[in-house]
Amino acid sequence: MISLDFRDVLSPGYWQEQDLELGTLAPLDEALSSTVWSSPDMLASQDSQPWTSDETVVAGGTVVLKCQVKDHEDSSLQWSNPAQQTLYFGEKRALRDNRIQLVSSTPHELSISISNVALADEGEYTCSIFTMPVRTAKSLVTVLGIPQKPIITGYKSSLREKETATLNCQSSGSKPAAQLTWRKGDQELHGEQTRVQEDPNGKTFTVSSSVSFQVTREDDGASIVCSVNHESLKGADRSTSQRIEVLYTPTAMIRPEPAHPREGQKLLLHCHPEHFSSFYLNSPQQYLWVKEGSEPPLKMTQESALIFPFLNKSDSGTYGCTATSNMGSYTAYFTLNVNGTYLTHEAKGSDDAPDADTAIINAEGGQSGGDDKKEYFI
Repeated sequence: MISLDFRDVLSPGYWQEQDLELGTLAPLDEALSSTVWSSPDMLASQDSQPWTSDETVVAGGTVVLKCQVKDHEDSSLQWSNPAQQTLYFGEKRALRDNRIQLVSSTPHELSISISNVALADEGEYTCSIFTMPVRTAKSLVTVLGIPQKPIITGYKSSLREKETATLNCQSSGSKPAAQLTWRKGDQELHGEQTRVQEDPNGKTFTVSSSVSFQVTREDDGASIVCSVNHESLKGADRSTSQRIEVLYTPTAMIRPEPAHPREGQKLLLHCHPEHFSSFYLNSPQQYLWVKEGSEPPLKMTQESALIFPFLNKSDSGTYGCTATSNMGSYTAYFTLNVNGTYLTHEAKGSDDAPDADTAIINAEGGQSGGDDKKEYFI
């Protein structure tokens, strides 16, 4: 390979002196390329080129801008903001902004920090070194806008069972736009796709989403949660919950205590709602006890238990408990046979539901709906 001096290659008469024909000029590009990369001046130029990196910071946080150079050529490094205002020239502060502080200043490095970063601080920062020519490196600072705590609207009052609940969720201030998700307890709810609208400041976004679902009595007292997901939160939870109340007709069942009483013992028949509700409209306010074939009713009370102080055979029979709330009434039945026959109970509501349950209490104290019924003698 021909060894070339860079200045010779650029000399107008060089190729004539070499007495080369036109067809032999093809290696010119290769020769020039080889010469440029091996030029001492070019190698020195690379060593004098500063370098830095792009940074991402959450609004309100602190970002560090670091600029380095291998060969400073007896010149100082300088940082400038996107408006081309000098921030630091070497260790000398140029802009009176107390948020901007010097981290490190050496012949080979200039690092500064910007605290309490605002959205307006976003942009391209320039690191310069005043060699001949001046060389620069760019650092793009991206500022993340933190989304506000979401707000749920749309719930005004209690819902009746099987009605449709529609809730709306909104969060402002995110950059880039955040995503919203819904859940009911541990169950994910599939809401509408997150809608995005630019905020008046032209930098952040407001996101919103809606969800609709049919409520059941199991939803009474449930918390519907809207969560905002965004990289600025770094996995932290930012959510809002809305507790809902569902109105439904009560159901009841009768439970004996003890489960297998003997003649002469004390017996309590408890009339319990099948679904517990902390909402007073769903909770029975009155219990009416009757015994089939007996008049008048045995007891009308706010207490849910019918008490037999001393159980005897004359107490055998079918007992009914009507639990009444603001939403309606429901009657449960319990058949008690003190003379050694199994205890049974059936429940039916105000509509005389034909699918009433029947339970058999056997000698072992379990419950079975099969044909293998055992009697427990008292």
